[in-house]
Amino acid sequence: MGKLFLLFTLVPIAETYLLYLMGAHVGWLPTLLLVILTGFLGAALAKREGLKVWRSWQEALSQARMPEEGILGGVLVLVGGVLLVTPGVLTDLTGMLLLVPPSRRFIAKHVRARLEEKFQSGTVQYRVDLGGGRVAQRTVRRDPNVIDVEGEVVEERRRGDARGELEG
Repeated sequence: MGKLFLLFTLVPIAETYLLYLMGAHVGWLPTLLLVILTGFLGAALAKREGLKVWRSWQEALSQARMPEEGILGGVLVLVGGVLLVTPGVLTDLTGMLLLVPPSRRFIAKHVRARLEEKFQSGTVQYRVDLGGGRVAQRTVRRDPNVIDVEGEVVEERRRGDARGELEG
């Protein structure tokens, strides 16, 4: 809760202060117009990039191959769009970085590496909001002695089968 508290209190305070400084230097009307313009620009860019990601997924799946950008790219487009629609200078800059494909791929690469590192370490922790102010923390530990595989039965033998008996 500490990180979210900081995020939802310090970021708006910093954004308000930056907007105040901009308003003091260039005037309140240009600052307001800039906020509105970045909101519209963010919505349009998020829609365009989101549709590009969606189309590339559809094309890849229709060709029976994995999408290049993956789900993480789509999530970053969504987050970038939300940040651009949110008024503020810091959120606009961050949103732009997430919506521009080269920087989005760079960020996705690092986020993916961090996630893979967590999964490879064998311990992943996450919190579940149970509602009513109750939160449960879960820890998933990977057992290094277990190899998780998928398979299918291609031939089944039973005791007394003419092809041979299974050891029992």
